[in-house]
Amino acid sequence: MKNRNFKMVLQYEGTRYQGWQKQESTDNTIQGKIEKLLSKMCGETVEIQGSGRTDAGVHALGQVMNAHLNTDLSAEEIMEYMNRYLPEDIGVVEICEVSDRFHSRLNAKGKTYRYQVINSRIPHVFERRYAYVFPEKLDVEKMRKAAEILCGTHDFAAFTSAKKSKKSTVRTIESIIIEKSGDMITFTFTGDGFLFHMVRILMGTLLLVGTCATIPEDVEKILSSKNRSEAGPLVPAHGLTLVEVRY
Repeated sequence: MKNRNFKMVLQYEGTRYQGWQKQESTDNTIQGKIEKLLSKMCGETVEIQGSGRTDAGVHALGQVMNAHLNTDLSAEEIMEYMNRYLPEDIGVVEICEVSDRFHSRLNAKGKTYRYQVINSRIPHVFERRYAYVFPEKLDVEKMRKAAEILCGTHDFAAFTSAKKSKKSTVRTIESIIIEKSGDMITFTFTGDGFLFHMVRILMGTLLLVGTCATIPEDVEKILSSKNRSEAGPLVPAHGLTLVEVRY
């Protein structure tokens, strides 16, 4: 059998999982479930590489991973096997064989995330797992002004929960699109990469602007401060979805 590298695109509902990354304390992670299944399929230990870690409760429409597999099965056969035995809230939607050098995280050039907010006091029963219920009135135009300031290349040290390290906190946000349809407000973030908790803290900050608790221009001060305590709160994970990874 030949060791071959496969790129896979996954969808999952993150509601009942402890995030993407496997952990010693639990086997209830996306990575843990997939590695266990592929190891059984190949008859040996398999490790997978994801394009990035999603937090507990975060969903994905287009998470990308790669795995080196010792198998004679075709890409189509592997996909059929995985979808037959994976839990119903995890699915493989695309698979192809790629060069040995392909790495889903190191080769990624950009990502798009979506965060949904239900701006209403009325329950939305069917969307509750995928959107944050925020009943206070929001000024969409003010949030758009703040989003414009956040776009571009900045040091986003104030917008991450990660402890200080030597790794750069400079990132480029290409666009933040804010769309309102009825009670649902959708925020779409596209950039070259995002720090730990970055999108959820950006969202917390935009919501402060939307309630007029702060003004759009204060976003510049928050960026300059490089201080996490200056930015908004960390919003709940379940409103966040990884939409796409670009290569």
